[in-house]
Amino acid sequence: MDALLSRLFSSEEEELYILDCMAYSMVFMAACTFVTLLFENVPYGRYATSKYGFPVNVKFAWFVQEMPAFLVPLCLVVWTSSAKTSLLPNQLLIAMYFCHYVQRSLIYPFLIRGGKSTPFISFALAFVFCIYNGYMQIRYLSHYAEYPADWVTHPCFITGSVLWLVGWLVNVHSDHILRNLRKPRETGYKIPKGGMFEYVSGANFLGEITEWAGFALAGHSVHSSAFAIFTTVVLASRAVAHHKWYLAKFEDYPKTRKALIPFLF
Repeated sequence: MDALLSRLFSSEEEELYILDCMAYSMVFMAACTFVTLLFENVPYGRYATSKYGFPVNVKFAWFVQEMPAFLVPLCLVVWTSSAKTSLLPNQLLIAMYFCHYVQRSLIYPFLIRGGKSTPFISFALAFVFCIYNGYMQIRYLSHYAEYPADWVTHPCFITGSVLWLVGWLVNVHSDHILRNLRKPRETGYKIPKGGMFEYVSGANFLGEITEWAGFALAGHSVHSSAFAIFTTVVLASRAVAHHKWYLAKFEDYPKTRKALIPFLF
């Protein structure tokens, strides 16, 4: 792996410059995505259409598209000279990242019950994004990120870590609620209840947004911040679309429930 990276980059300074450019490019992609999503829903799940390519089985799609977000970082940590992985702040941030993607790539796909197929274009874009982001996050944390010796006791790290944990728990719990909405052999959509779904329609999205916002605060880098911004743009749009859909679909949908932020939005 080191040999491959040394062929791609002439020096560590060049690679770090590329990592920074990748982060700023992700922020630009987030801006473009924000504009696009004003006119079009993210094309998967209930919003999937044939114009985005042939359908891919939902379990297969989630497993394959998320796997690079786990495997690329794993290779970077195991098979490269990971200069910073002996440092506690870097270890904890890397552990946060892996905790999410072990669950998302190795557990979540196999728990899916039913679910609509994913259009190929959505599947392919997600696959590429996971390679891109997995490399950017973990290469920076394992090889370049430098933090003060007392960073793990800094308010930013502590607050960010708590937010990450709360967000991860909300995300996992909300996915559990969604999986268990239907009894065996039941079909159709139901109103999700329990947990943060009592307050917002996009409880699972709120959890993941909170998770990566906490990661960005704890990581204190343009790379983690870019990922948090991109995640917020995509999932906030998804939450708003779901909220509108629920209101139109169910006459008895709770009128006090918000789209994404409890009591506010």
